[in-house]
Amino acid sequence: MMFRWILFIVFVALIEIYTFQAVKTLTKIRWVQYTYLVVSLLIIIYIAYQFTQFDRSVGQTKQTMLTLGLLLITFLPKIIITVVMFGEDVIRVFDGFMKEFLGNSNESFLPDRRKFVSQAALGLAAIPFLSLLYGMTKGKYNFKVIKQTIFFPDLPDNFDGMTITQISDIHSGSFDDHEEINHAIDMINAQKSDIILFTGDIVNTHATEMHPWIDAFKRIETPAMGKYSVLGNHDYGEYVTWPSEKDKKDNFDAIKDLHRQIDFKLLLNENIKLERDGQQITLVGVENWGEGFKQAGDLSKASVGVKPEDFKILMSHDPSHWEYEVKSNVNNYQLTLSGHTHGLQFGIEIPGIIKWSPVQYRYKQWAGLYENLGRYIYVNRGFGFHAYPGRVGIWPEITVIELKKGERVG
Repeated sequence: MMFRWILFIVFVALIEIYTFQAVKTLTKIRWVQYTYLVVSLLIIIYIAYQFTQFDRSVGQTKQTMLTLGLLLITFLPKIIITVVMFGEDVIRVFDGFMKEFLGNSNESFLPDRRKFVSQAALGLAAIPFLSLLYGMTKGKYNFKVIKQTIFFPDLPDNFDGMTITQISDIHSGSFDDHEEINHAIDMINAQKSDIILFTGDIVNTHATEMHPWIDAFKRIETPAMGKYSVLGNHDYGEYVTWPSEKDKKDNFDAIKDLHRQIDFKLLLNENIKLERDGQQITLVGVENWGEGFKQAGDLSKASVGVKPEDFKILMSHDPSHWEYEVKSNVNNYQLTLSGHTHGLQFGIEIPGIIKWSPVQYRYKQWAGLYENLGRYIYVNRGFGFHAYPGRVGIWPEITVIELKKGERVG
């Protein structure tokens, strides 16, 4: 523990020294420099104190989320400044050695810092600072409806044109704005889909987190084919320390009951038949199964009575389940719906140009539609947010999928 604190102090000292150098280069006004130092010191003390107060029996709170947001919005820009200023130092030292080698000993070994470099460093640092600030104030509720059409040659004729609204990763314990959430519910209802599917993580940890939001989510209108849901990794209460196993079980039971309270049918390793004009498709719902996460999902149990030739929609929270168990399964799951990754709540997406997030180095399927040998997975970017209290570039998503009979076009 002491070693970690020493590393933290060295890291903070390094970036503060370089950032202060940038400030000093830009302004010689002492009170501005001292104000920067005092504010930085107070922020560092606050963040360090809040981390020492983390209580694993409570888990994530709005205070811990705010602290993480403050940490990112403070230190990420300073790290960028440090990289730029350190790069300048490398050049300054190289320049100094060249002067010594050429015999220009009458000049100072290190040339003065150049103002434009400090300006460039601060300008670059402003990009993540403003982005993270926007993400915490506006981006986390910047809901987007994303529409996707998928073609299947074996889709029963009567389901041609069926629409699915998918939401995922509600994380109700993170919400702080009833007006924004009710607006998002209105957006869901406006899609008028045939079925609504929720792919897990209704809370961060505790069932009580959802209590202030039950009325809002109960407003989601039940379409002709119903509303169905599955569990996510956060729904098992495994990220806090419980007083007893009974308390943990009671919380888990209460979380499962939340789905009933908002009129969703929770599928626990089971399947149901969806019927339309005498034809059927199968909806399969597994508990959480994730590589490196809880693996309560039992695909075999969930698929009892299901045949390979049946058309199936699988709800599985973690997309790594598709990668490791589903995409090559002999039972032929035509469409899997997942969530979990949130797209890390940070990235860059410009359709047709770029799609990037650091989470792609952990998950092969992390946002949007993927295909393998005619089998598809759609990974929802998440409705809510967790840990970092915001979103930058990867916006909260309401997915509308249309199933079409036929071969893939294009």
